[in-house]
Amino acid sequence: MAQFQLLRVTVSWTVLLTLAHFTYLLVGATIFQILEREAESNNRNHFQLEKLNFLANYTCLDGPALEKFVQVILEAWEKGVNPSGNSTNPSNWDFSSSFFFAGTVVTTIGYGNLSPSTVSGQVFCVFYALCGIPLNLAFLKQLGKCLTVHLGRLERGMVLIVPHKQTVEVVTVGLFLITGSLLILVIPPLLFSYVEGWTFGEGFYFAFITLSTIGFGDYVVGTDPGKKYISLYRSLAGVWIIFALAWLALILNMGARIMEHAIGLTHPGFKKQEEEEDVSSRKLEDMSKI
Repeated sequence: MAQFQLLRVTVSWTVLLTLAHFTYLLVGATIFQILEREAESNNRNHFQLEKLNFLANYTCLDGPALEKFVQVILEAWEKGVNPSGNSTNPSNWDFSSSFFFAGTVVTTIGYGNLSPSTVSGQVFCVFYALCGIPLNLAFLKQLGKCLTVHLGRLERGMVLIVPHKQTVEVVTVGLFLITGSLLILVIPPLLFSYVEGWTFGEGFYFAFITLSTIGFGDYVVGTDPGKKYISLYRSLAGVWIIFALAWLALILNMGARIMEHAIGLTHPGFKKQEEEEDVSSRKLEDMSKI
């Protein structure tokens, strides 16, 4: 009877999470459509009007010729070549940019504004990602452990000053969040905004989209052909991404544990299921070591 009860709780939570997940997607799709569809229509109409004005001003061109030129521009953009400027634009494949690209591969960010165009480059990218993604995950996991150790040391040090353990835990986590937010989500966007000429909102948007590995590619550092960047600019941005991902992963894990703890308090069956799954996973790990 207990097993059936546990199974019933498991099934109900599975159904609930499934409904919540797809409901969240539906709500998001609806809101994005409301917010962006009209702007897209306006931009499309503006572009068509500009093409008509261009043809009216340059009568030597006809519609098909202009469409062919637009296609050339699109193909250049898809291959990572910025159509603006001239042939003296900085290379997308100098060492700094290549280092930045390698970081976006192993972190699975994939902005989409740059990709290998040669067959050899594409084949190498596949095998590089196959080996690099697990290596990056292992590195981030180890870095997260190091951060957890330092967080524990800070907590133990504060316990000696303030005897209330729960208060110390809240204060420690708060300090960790505030310090990390300043170093990861406040100061870097300010620097990016200054260098790239963005607003702080655009810099913060770039930082979050990057660190969440969504990587739309609408904002990417070091891609403006009209600016002169220092040689290590994109490499430093790549290093920031790696360490920021470790910090963000630790924060997300802490949030997940808090949610699981809250669910376990309200639904003992769910907590029991989690404990049984942990025992099963430990047994599998022990068997794999034999």
